[in-house]
Amino acid sequence: MNRIRILAMIMGLYCPGAITLADCPQSDPVVIAHRGASGHLPEHTLAAFKLAIEMGADYIEPDLVITKDGEFIVRHDHYLSQTTDIADKPEFSSRRRDLGGRNDWFSEDFTLAEIKTLRARQPFKGRSREHDGIHPIPRFQDVIELVKNESERLGKAVGIYPETKEPGYFETLGFDVDEMLIALLDKNGMNEHDSKVIIQSFEPEILRSLNNRVNVPLVQLVSPSGNKVNEDGSYQSNISLGELSEYADGVGAAKWLLVNQQGKANDFVSRAKKLGLFIHAWTFREDAYPEELFASGEEELKFFLKMGIDGYFTDFPDTDVKVKEWCQQ
Repeated sequence: MNRIRILAMIMGLYCPGAITLADCPQSDPVVIAHRGASGHLPEHTLAAFKLAIEMGADYIEPDLVITKDGEFIVRHDHYLSQTTDIADKPEFSSRRRDLGGRNDWFSEDFTLAEIKTLRARQPFKGRSREHDGIHPIPRFQDVIELVKNESERLGKAVGIYPETKEPGYFETLGFDVDEMLIALLDKNGMNEHDSKVIIQSFEPEILRSLNNRVNVPLVQLVSPSGNKVNEDGSYQSNISLGELSEYADGVGAAKWLLVNQQGKANDFVSRAKKLGLFIHAWTFREDAYPEELFASGEEELKFFLKMGIDGYFTDFPDTDVKVKEWCQQ
């Protein structure tokens, strides 16, 4: 559904200030730091993850792609030009190529040692670039170690919420993505029933493969456009809630899936919960909310919390931890 159309319809429903404390059905919503405190620092850097933890996030969310030599590194996409300084590296200029309609540099063409020479950049317009060129690209193992150390330092268990990016594509390159992920979790003692880990993916196949092989919750990501499954970025039809409840524990839903054509909460949340699924909505951004509808990003988040979501992905955990505290009053 067209996002602008949905926003226009919500305008007739939403009145700033109309939400009360009683309108927060979930008293302890989960705050998931989307790519770390990515609204403040370059995404998917150890600095961004550490800042998110210090801000009070319950989970940090790293996206996982794979290097030529089979290491999980933390990037939102396997193409590297948007979030790193690779274009400034003359030694890598010949490694640019076409793939799936995109001309870029791709993680699977570089060893971990080569990736370590890169530095992160802020990909979002309007956000500070003062930290560009400073922070290296971490391995998933580095993020795990950070979480362990910070949990011990703070005396509070911090969770990890990894997303496998393009697992089907990486499988075609010979990488056994699910086995690699399980091995890393086992190595770090993070594949137990009480491990604070949630695994998410847009691709049902890897979640089906992981089901009954891991002891942590699985989340099927869904968007208005469908579930990404193909190398070229094309989408298939949305998987049904009933089908995904057979292998997943929760659903990570684009927030605009939760309203109907009249701009009111639809039955998505209630149907999911009847199937025993929890709902985590994405993505909330203090610098990118519909200003014609909401006085602030906090007000937008409160609007969706009213629907009964169990947690939310945010680029600004400092702001949205305050909303969680609002729910707990």
